[in-house]
Amino acid sequence: MLRWRKAFADRQGRWRGSRPSLTAMRWAWRIATIAGIDVRIHVTFLALLAWIAWSAYESTGTGAGALDGVVMILLVFVIVVMHEFGHALTARRFGIKTRDITLLPIGGVASLERMPERPRDELLVAIAGPAVNLVLALVLGALALVLGLDLIPAAADVQVPMLVRLVWVNVALAVFNLLPAFPMDGGRALRALLAMRLSARAATRIAAQLGQAMALLFAIIGLFFNPVLVFIALFLWMGASGEAKLAEAKWVAHGVPVSAAMASEIAAIPVTAPLGIALQRTLEGFQRDFPVISDEGRVVGVLGREAILHALATTGADTLVETIMDREPLVLHPNDNLEDAFMKLLSSNKSAPVVDDRGRLVGLMTSESLGEFMLVRTALEQRASHSARALSRA
Repeated sequence: MLRWRKAFADRQGRWRGSRPSLTAMRWAWRIATIAGIDVRIHVTFLALLAWIAWSAYESTGTGAGALDGVVMILLVFVIVVMHEFGHALTARRFGIKTRDITLLPIGGVASLERMPERPRDELLVAIAGPAVNLVLALVLGALALVLGLDLIPAAADVQVPMLVRLVWVNVALAVFNLLPAFPMDGGRALRALLAMRLSARAATRIAAQLGQAMALLFAIIGLFFNPVLVFIALFLWMGASGEAKLAEAKWVAHGVPVSAAMASEIAAIPVTAPLGIALQRTLEGFQRDFPVISDEGRVVGVLGREAILHALATTGADTLVETIMDREPLVLHPNDNLEDAFMKLLSSNKSAPVVDDRGRLVGLMTSESLGEFMLVRTALEQRASHSARALSRA
C-alpha cells in the first residue's frame, strides 16, 4: 500500500487528506532500519498477534497450534514488508525517498515523500509491490515442488504445510493489491495508464470514481458475508475521495503565484522575544504559526502553536523564542509556483514564510490560507462553468 501525503485541511474541514499521517502516528515503534528506511510496528499489530494466538489455541486446543498461528502471521507480515520495500526501492530509483514503513493489522504502509510526476514512473512504483509477491510465489512454489509438496491440497486436508500456505498468501496479496480500486496499487496503476492519454486531473477522477464504486461493492458483500470487507470498503472510499480532492487542489493551484494565496496581514516575533509575546499575539488573533525575525528583519525561523503550548507547559512564558523555534523553516518567494509550494507544504507539514528578493517578510503560507484560496478558486470555477452552460443553452 502506498502513501505519500500528509493530512491537509482548512478551517472548514475541506481539502483534507483522507487519513492522518502514519509517519506521525503515535504508538508506533521502530523495530529495524533496512536500506536506510525505518520499519515501524504499531501497537495494534501486537494486539492482532495476541488475538491470532488465542484463536489458534481455541480451534486446536494446543500450544503448538497457537504457536503455528503466530509464526504464520509473522511470516505473512515479513512478506508484507518485502512488498512495501518493492514500492520504496523502486521509488528510490526516481529520486523519491521513503520516510518509513509501518506495520498495521490491515497490512503495511510505505510513506513515500511524493509520487512520481511521470505516469510511466508511477506505474512502475505501483506494480513493484505486487511484482514482489508474484516472484515470492514462484520461488516458494518451486521450493514446495522440490520438497514433494502438493501446491493444491485436497479439501479434506486438515494440516496444509506452511510453505504451501505462504505460496497462496503471496498470490492472494498480488491479486488483491492489483484490483483497480484507487488508491490501492492496482488503482494507482490504472491512474498512471489513464494519465498517459488524459490529464492527471481527469485520470485521477476516473480512477477515484472506480475505486469508490468498488468500495460500495465491497461494503454490500461485506454486510452479508464478511464484516472485514466493510472496513476495507471504508478505507477505499476515503482514500479515493482524498486523492481526488488532492488532484483537484493541484489543478486549481497550477500556474498561480504564491502571492495569490499567502496571508499578508501577519504578525512576526523577534528572535529575542520571550514566549509570552507569542502567546499574547496568539490570543489576540487567529494566527497559529509565527515567522521569527532577526534584528535586521530577516526570517530566521518559525514558531508553531505546538511548540508554544509545549514550552508554556514545561518551561513557562519566560522561555526565549529562539530556543524553541524551528530553525529550518520552509521559505517561499512570492513568485514561486503555488502548485510546487502546495506539494512542499504537504511534504513538510509546516507553515512557510514568504520573503521577497531583499529577504523581507511579505507573507505566510499556511494550510488555512491555502485552503481558503482553494475554496474561492473552486467556487469561481463552478460559477464560470455554470455561466458557460447557460450560454450554450441560450
